[in-house]
Amino acid sequence: MIQLVRRARSGEDDSGMAMILVIGVSAVLAIFMVAAVSFAIGTQRSSRATQDWNAAMAAAYAGVEEYQSRLANDTTYFQYGNPAATFSAASSVSQPTGASANAAFGIGASGTWATVPGSDGEAKFRYEVDNSKYNADGTLRLRSTGLAGGETRTIVADLKQQGFIDFLYFTDYEIQDPELLGQDVAACSRYAWAGRTYSATACSEISFVPGDDLNGPVHSNDIIRACSTRFRGTVTTAYNPAPPALKYLKRDSTNATCSGQVFDLPGYPAYSPVLPMPATNAQLKKEVRSDLPLDVPRPGCLYTGPTEIVFNSSGTMTVRSPWTKKTNIVGDVPTTGSSPAACGTPGTSSGQLGGPSGQTIAVPSNNLVYVQNVPNIPSDPNYSVAPPSGLTWSTGANGRNGLGYPTTNEATPHGATPARPAYGHKNGDVFVKGTLQGKVTVAAENYVYVTGDVKYADAQRDLLGLVGNNAVMVWNPLNSSGAKLLSDSGRRIDAAILSVAHTFQVQNVSLGGGARGVLVINGAIAQKYRGIVISGGRGYTKDYNYDERFRYTAPPKFLSPVTTTYGVNVWVEVSPVFAPSGTYQ
Repeated sequence: MIQLVRRARSGEDDSGMAMILVIGVSAVLAIFMVAAVSFAIGTQRSSRATQDWNAAMAAAYAGVEEYQSRLANDTTYFQYGNPAATFSAASSVSQPTGASANAAFGIGASGTWATVPGSDGEAKFRYEVDNSKYNADGTLRLRSTGLAGGETRTIVADLKQQGFIDFLYFTDYEIQDPELLGQDVAACSRYAWAGRTYSATACSEISFVPGDDLNGPVHSNDIIRACSTRFRGTVTTAYNPAPPALKYLKRDSTNATCSGQVFDLPGYPAYSPVLPMPATNAQLKKEVRSDLPLDVPRPGCLYTGPTEIVFNSSGTMTVRSPWTKKTNIVGDVPTTGSSPAACGTPGTSSGQLGGPSGQTIAVPSNNLVYVQNVPNIPSDPNYSVAPPSGLTWSTGANGRNGLGYPTTNEATPHGATPARPAYGHKNGDVFVKGTLQGKVTVAAENYVYVTGDVKYADAQRDLLGLVGNNAVMVWNPLNSSGAKLLSDSGRRIDAAILSVAHTFQVQNVSLGGGARGVLVINGAIAQKYRGIVISGGRGYTKDYNYDERFRYTAPPKFLSPVTTTYGVNVWVEVSPVFAPSGTYQ
């Protein structure tokens, strides 16, 4: 080409070569033009593909958000899905019908897609539900696929109910239990920001004290009081707006101004709505029914009357429950029942549940233990009038419950009421201690007493819930002179603790016993009313630490708030499950 140009410039008589030159240059220019056009078209196609790629991901996220909104409007929506979806193979789901039909449950080339609002039909999604772990720990998994143009993208989201165990410390009312103190329950059971009047003698408010160190998130539906307390996590209150709540946080339980509060995280305290508590834990009793194969495919264990449980590090528990006759029941108002071997053998002979040493059985895996009051309905299979054979018990203010409570020389415990006497011989009380290997929730219709350390054999594997319909008590027996009857110092509880209708507290803390060391909680505490752990140097100083696993999971069958939302704990993109045609790929 260069030689041809030189010839043209020198004027050599070679007209044929000039034509070749023109043709050659034109060809080169044509090649460049074709390349430029191809590049422009390719760039346009790439840009469109990128738009579709991003839009498909946005549609997948929209699917998760839409499913969350359905759960918020209907807390039972976890039961719905497409049973033919591969992601739902281990689940129990069914398709909603009629006006409730959901296009997002479609699968296959002929299956439906839900349209992303505002996309003019250009972006769509469908999702599959895995509820196989919902009955165990309240978690759901959703696989959502977005479609835009010719692109699909899929994400898997783990969803968990937002509830009491999202907090290291949750309280409904920042006062002592008015029923235990003989105060006006109706007048006291209102929030300070909603008109509860402070009084030094009525509606006794409690404050965090100097030295309290809370290593985790804290929420109160009420107004918190605290002096020289360190809050290492988030601190929220339903008092709105939250910033003025600082003036309340800087007051003690006598309404006097105090200082020294430390908030490790900026922006706190902050506002968060009221998280309503259920009235009772009675709904947990459904989990021991054997006549609900869909809702309760694996019933837990029901025990009746005072029951003692000692966890053994081998994965077993030793249960003593003399009043128990049937450990599973049938009917909302039970008329019959059964006694599966997994829950132990009723009876008072040696080696049986009511025997002198109780019976050792495997911890119910991912399940529930519920301890009920002795029924007063004759048709109930656990109904009793006379005490079990050989049971040593007595009635009265300081009567014995047949399990050795009250202990020798123990005075009448503080906080008992005529309606809920301490150690009542027919009470649904559970007395718990030991080292747990497994995952289980222990619930009581009346009191939960923690009578010794309750620890995990493996802090990463094991999980415990303690749910008292009434108080959850750290056992602290005293004699008539106010001297402690336990010689140990300190107490450790690894668990999610919930007192539904009353309080979590140290027993007898206001009566004596002196300093008891440090109360270490590794888990979460939720209660309707604040309970006293330390008072005037008596009781335990606090060392409370949040179990971070509760951000993602919960103890089996653990109670949720009356109204709840679902938060996404984990988002993971996976290979697209559906092709643009709608078929699995």
